[in-house]
Parts: sequence; structure tokens; C-alpha cells
Amino acid sequence: MEGKLESSKDDSYSWFSQPKNPTKKSDTAAGTGVKGLDEILRGGLPRRHIYIIQGEPGVGKTTLAMQFLMDGRDKYEKVLYVTLSETEEDLRSSAAAHGWSLDQIEIYEKWSAGASDLDAFHTLFHPSEVDLSETIRDFLNVVEDLKPSRIVFDSLSELRLLAGDDLRYRRQIMALRDNFVSHDSTVLLLDDRSSGSEDLQIQSIAHGVIQLHDSAPDYGSNRRRIRIAKLRGVRFSGGYHDYLIEEGGMKVYPRLVAAEHRGDFIAGKVTSRIAELDSMFDGGLDRGTTTLLMGPSGTGKSTIATQYAVSLAEKSEKVAIYTFDERLSTLFQRSEGLGIRLRQFVDNGSITVTPIDPAELTPGEFAHRVKDAVELGGASMVLIDSLSGYIHSMPDARFLVLQLHELLTYLGQQGVTTLIAVTQHGLLSIDSDSELDISYLSDNVLLFRYYECEAELCVALSIFKRRSGGHERTIRKLSLSNQNGIVIGEPLQRTNTGHLQMPFLDQINSTLKACDR
Repeated sequence: MEGKLESSKDDSYSWFSQPKNPTKKSDTAAGTGVKGLDEILRGGLPRRHIYIIQGEPGVGKTTLAMQFLMDGRDKYEKVLYVTLSETEEDLRSSAAAHGWSLDQIEIYEKWSAGASDLDAFHTLFHPSEVDLSETIRDFLNVVEDLKPSRIVFDSLSELRLLAGDDLRYRRQIMALRDNFVSHDSTVLLLDDRSSGSEDLQIQSIAHGVIQLHDSAPDYGSNRRRIRIAKLRGVRFSGGYHDYLIEEGGMKVYPRLVAAEHRGDFIAGKVTSRIAELDSMFDGGLDRGTTTLLMGPSGTGKSTIATQYAVSLAEKSEKVAIYTFDERLSTLFQRSEGLGIRLRQFVDNGSITVTPIDPAELTPGEFAHRVKDAVELGGASMVLIDSLSGYIHSMPDARFLVLQLHELLTYLGQQGVTTLIAVTQHGLLSIDSDSELDISYLSDNVLLFRYYECEAELCVALSIFKRRSGGHERTIRKLSLSNQNGIVIGEPLQRTNTGHLQMPFLDQINSTLKACDR
């Protein structure tokens, strides 16, 4: 058996030098170096314990481990990477792909004697041919000499093969745990789950267990989620959280919990600067409310929503627009044709328009972007166009209502006015083919519908829900043209009902009754 300890490549740095701001070992938590993960862990991993990082090959265990060690290195801690499966060259190559340097990170590499000699072995060596005791002894000698405060052990599957049986494997893990504790080390044990089953005995020994999951949808990029399965003594954020691995490392998007982000805001009205529309809402939308704009394609939902956004931008407020369905060029062209100065406010930064690809974006990342737009960008209005695109970004539609509820509740607590366009199927039908009824999540519902009038296809506009006050219950005609822009007519009178298709009115009435119930 051979062992190799890779020394620091930077001779100007010494583990025994005295940095100006060394991290004290009395610090209660060790940061993971992964953006978002420390937020889930409420600050980091409690020190002087061992943690298991579980996940199939390719989910990012090594990436997380490197970021954990680099966080310690940047805080002038001694850190050690022990690898039984990868070479030091492989690790440095993986780090370079992220633009990282592993200088000042000690790498201890252990392999089977003669494993690199093709004449010595013509097949893979059997675990029984490897001396576990010698491997553990050499490794502990390195720990004794270096006394690192952070250690990564890669991987448990190799140690399991070396042990040969479950009892010996468990005893070795317990012995390592006791040794690490005596050296005040915080340790990550990487487990690729090659045993094919949950190793509950080892999980019971560890202070915490972090699980990484990777799933491939029928179309689009892989969806990765992280879960803290166990963490003693810490009230962590449970459940699944989305994460990405890209150049620069792993990023975790903590699941949005509205109850953790309560805020105060000044009540007020948000107007469209279209007198007839504002009159229908008894003066305008209330701040902090959610409005659904429901109707078939082409009825003007996006146009009305954009008008609200520009009206708010004219008051020097910030607006964030997320478009799932429409190209930016089309959005600008349509707005300019109707006299809506969208491009002007996008150019001066008052409005941000972000195209979203639902095949690539996870719901967690989307919620994180919206949260940043509010907290960092100062947005007082969020426009989502449309809900159909948001649905398609979900790995499982049955969770849509729960995630959307948290997002809308959070925005409401921040005083953000939210507009969501909802595309319904059919031209003259009020019914939606969507299995998801989210109307109860909204404070206001603005209904767009086609109807026939005097041999012409027209659009009717009505409000069938306003939670915070009274509203107009009449039906008005909506017209959009390059000559006149947005025009909302006077309420349609009963004498005009002969010009309307009666099924349309019947369905409007049934919807109003269902909403009242």
C-alpha cells in the first residue's frame, strides 16, 4: 500500500504562520461555502461533528465538498481532502473547470499498491486483498500531523469495500468519528449510495445527513434538489430545495416560506391611468394584492397588465416582468403600437423584463429571482405572463398551488402588487381546461372573453372578484387598436343583450355564482 500527501503549491503560505484574522475553533458553525445552503442550515454546520453527503454519481457531492474546504481555507483554517477513489490530478481538473484553485488545500491520495501497474493487475482488485487497517492507520497519521479543522473523506463506498462486512465497517466509522472529535475536526463523508440501499446504521452515527437528488424530466434539463435529512441540535429548513451546478460551483435556492418574510407597507391604490378600468375597481387595485387576468389568447390580458406596469413606472416605481410565452421584440412592438411606452422605462431601468425558459428554470430558482427583484431591485409590482409557462416549469403539477401560494403570500406581505395572466382554452367558453383552480389564491379576478356582436368578434371585460372592496359588476367592451390604443367602452346595457350570444352571458352568471359561493 502507498500513501501520498500533496503539499501546498504555494510556498508563501504556511499552515504554521499566524494570519491576521484566523478563525477561532470556538466558532459554533462552519460555513459550507455554498450560496443558499447556509441559509437552510441556519448559519452552517455545527463544528466538531461528522456529516454524510449522500447522492448518486453526478449530483455534485465533490463540488459541495470542495466549496466546503475552500470556505475553510479562505478563513485561514487547515483543511484536508482524503480521496480513495479519485486522483489528485482529477480533483484539480474538476476544480479548474469551475475556475478554482486548490492551493492551500492538502490532498491525501490513497490507492492499492501496483494499481497503476498494468503488468501487475489485469482485473480489478478484490476488496479482501486490501489491508483496511493500514489504510486507516496511514490516514490517521496524516490527521495527527496536520490537525485540520475541516476534512472531506471520499468516499464511504471505498471504505465499505475495504471493510468487507457491515460490522467491521460500522466499527471503523465509529473509530473515525471519535478520532475526528478528539482533533476538533468537522468532517464530510461522501456516500455515492453504491450499496443500493439506505445505510441507516451509518446515518445514526453521523451528526447530520445531507441528501442530493437528481431527476430527469421528459423534456428539459435535469432537476436537482437538496434535502437535510438529519441535523442534530439545529432548527434547519426542512423539505426539498432546488439547486444548480454551473461554472463557479453549486447554488442552492432555499424553498420560499412566506411566514419568515413578514413586512409592513403603506396601503394605497395602483391605477392603470385608464379611467374606465380604474372605475371598475372602485379607484384602482390595492397595493399588496394579487390580480388574475383570465381569458383566451388574444383578448388583451398582457396589454392591460403592461399598461399597469408602465403606469406605475411613470410614478418612479420599479416593476419586474417575467414573460414565459412572448418574445421581447414582440412585446415591445405590440406595446409601442398601442402607445404604451414600455421600451422607454426598460431603457431607464424602471422596468425589467426577464424572458423565462420553463424547460431550463426550476420553480425554486424562479422564486429566488422574484425575491431578489423585490428585496434587491426594489420592485413594487411583479407581472407573470403567463401562468401556463409557470405550470410547465414545475416537475409535478400537484405542487403548483402550494408553491404559488407561498410566492403570492410573500409578495403580498412585502406590499408588492402582483399581476398574473392566465390563458384559458376556447373562444366563447368561460370554462378552463386547466386542472388547477387558483382563483381562490387571488384577491382580484379580471375576466376577458370573446363574444359576437353585430357580425363582429368582440372582447368583453368584467370583474367577477374583488376581495378588498366593491367593484363594478357590469360588462364592458374592450377595444385595442393602433389608432386609439386601449379603449374601454361604457357598460353594455340590457337592451344590447340581443347582440350578445346568450351562452356567453349564462356562463358569466354561473361563474359569478360559483365565485360568490
